[in-house]
Amino acid sequence: MFGSSIGNIFKITTWGESHGKAVGVVVDGCPAGLPLTEEDIQIFLNRRKPGQSPFTTPRSEADQVEILSGIFEGKTTGTPISMTVWNKTARSSDYSEIAGYYRPGHADYTFDEKYGLRDYRGGGRSSGRETIGRVAAGAIASKFLESLGIKVQAYTRSIGPVIIDEHHKDFQEIYNNPLNMPDAKAAAQAEELLRQMMMDKNSIGGTIDCEITGLPAGLGDPVFEKLDANLAKAVMSVGAVKGVEIGDGFGAALAYGSENNDSFFMDNGHISKRTNHAGGTLGGMSDGSPIHLRAAIKPTPSIFQTQQTVNKAGEDIQIQIKGRHDPVIVPRAVVVIESMAAITVMDALLANMTARLDRIQQFYL
Repeated sequence: MFGSSIGNIFKITTWGESHGKAVGVVVDGCPAGLPLTEEDIQIFLNRRKPGQSPFTTPRSEADQVEILSGIFEGKTTGTPISMTVWNKTARSSDYSEIAGYYRPGHADYTFDEKYGLRDYRGGGRSSGRETIGRVAAGAIASKFLESLGIKVQAYTRSIGPVIIDEHHKDFQEIYNNPLNMPDAKAAAQAEELLRQMMMDKNSIGGTIDCEITGLPAGLGDPVFEKLDANLAKAVMSVGAVKGVEIGDGFGAALAYGSENNDSFFMDNGHISKRTNHAGGTLGGMSDGSPIHLRAAIKPTPSIFQTQQTVNKAGEDIQIQIKGRHDPVIVPRAVVVIESMAAITVMDALLANMTARLDRIQQFYL
């Protein structure tokens, strides 16, 4: 399978299947000397693991990470960092009957058409468990960024029609409710909605916002390596994501130029912007203001209602999916979006070191 890697200098390669022996990631390009422990990685993995609330799959996995290489005496060595998480409670029997038909909203049909066969146990490579490797790599990128004063923060903006109050965001509240919403009132409304979804044997989607602060201006390149384009690709590579906006996004299509342009002004000797409709990038390069990213997450495709589909014999049939599934993907995807943003920004920072001769000379001379 081609395409399991992302990044140019800071490059990650995920591996493993949902019901295989393990899932994991190989991270290459991390500079030597970064303090790193399994606990640093585990903090991130704990944010996405299942079984933590009534609104996630009851599949109970510890998702305990093991670092196999690239660390010596608590610091990165500059060599590839390999990490693994063993699958402990896979119940492949839940999926045995789907080998003969195509589940609506899943990649069953496209896998068969592309490869002529598929691992039907929990979706194989297209399962949400593939994101474990992304999150483990994102923990490394986030720690690197923190050492430079750069922060990446993602959170649930909406679940279905329930949207947070943008004027009263409390980022500490993200850690006080199971939906990762920075608004206690909206979280309570969303929880009630999700209980109704579970009663109806249905699911629902939502949106995730991600803010990146502390970035210097000039990251990214103006053509095929635009920072916003690479962020969009990284986020869109997450299976549940169906749309990405930077800054005002599609709202910019409804604005006048006089409204959409961000005016510059001098602020204590530094160039700043009065607004940030562009979302922190201009011409594909960071402009020094916060990056604002939004991802649209589809409803969980595995629902327990009777659905229409087709089997491998070409017959129209009705199915009722079994197994353990989330009524909403959004809360567990928050740390995945945050990780993909951190990975992309770290790669851009490392690539940017070669952009100017004077800075290369400053380093070497």
